Order: sequence, then structure tokens, then C-alpha cells
Amino acid sequence: MPNPAIEDLKRIFTERLEALERILDVGAEHLPDFNATLQERLAPDMFPLGTQIAIACNQPRGFSQWCAGLPIDNLGRDVDTIEAARGHIRDTKALVAGIQVNDAKLEEIKRIGLGPGRYCELPGHRYVNDYLMPNLYFHITTAYDILRHLGVPLSKTDFMSYLGPHVRMEG
Repeated sequence: MPNPAIEDLKRIFTERLEALERILDVGAEHLPDFNATLQERLAPDMFPLGTQIAIACNQPRGFSQWCAGLPIDNLGRDVDTIEAARGHIRDTKALVAGIQVNDAKLEEIKRIGLGPGRYCELPGHRYVNDYLMPNLYFHITTAYDILRHLGVPLSKTDFMSYLGPHVRMEG
């Protein structure tokens, strides 16, 4: 029997990845050389747009692999074409669709690398809530912000496009 909490998490991952696709689609419609745009960044010490996309995908991708008992195989950070970005999102959604895990997995301790020589260990449910989801939103938001900074006419409606089917009009 499917686990409702995991099914909800799979829905969230998929819908947020689809929102990232929407953000990229709007950017590609408005910027003449979108492949060059993938090298744009908000500040010199921040990752470029292409890397933001890869890291956003690495969050649900890593969770999918961890649930399956596989080593986490992060995507490379050099995303230099819109086709590669879309491929990463598509492949990540496919991994998410295949997640099958029981509640006991979310009690296991997950070691999380935090850069050279640093890590933390959290139970699986805290890994999801305190690390993975904030990271996912951070990198999708940063991708959105880079495109907004470049003048792409994005709005909260694009960022939260997953709410579209639930929007109603009064009157």
C-alpha cells in the first residue's frame, strides 16, 4: 500500500520541478541566447543559473537514490544548454516517480555533506524537512531571481504554478 506521506512528497517534488521548468521556459522565451544565460549569476560568489538548476534537481534526486539504498550520484554542475537543463529536470522527475520507501527509512540517520570537511547527521524525516526542502526552494528561488534580474517577466504565478488547478475566481 502506498505511503501517503511519501506520495505527498513525490507530488511536491514533481510540482516544484515543473515550476522550475516553467521558469526556464519563460526565460527562454524572453532571452535570445539562453545557453549563455545559464552562466549568469546574482553575485560573483554565487553559482550560475545552470548550477542552480543542477543543485535543485540534486535534492529530490539524492532523496530518491537514498530511499533506494543507492549511493547518491549528484548531477554535474556545468549545465550549459537549455536541453541539458530540461534533461536533468525530466530525469529527476522520473527518479521521483519511482520512489518506494517505508516509514522506517525516514527514521534512519542520514549523513549530509556540507562542504569540505563538514557534515551533519539527521534522521531521514529531518533530512527532508530541515535540509532537502529548504535547499530545493533556495535553488529554485535563486534560478527565478537570476532570470528576474535579467528582466524576464516572471511572477509569483510562475513560481507557484502548481497552484493553478486550485485557483478559483470570486463572483
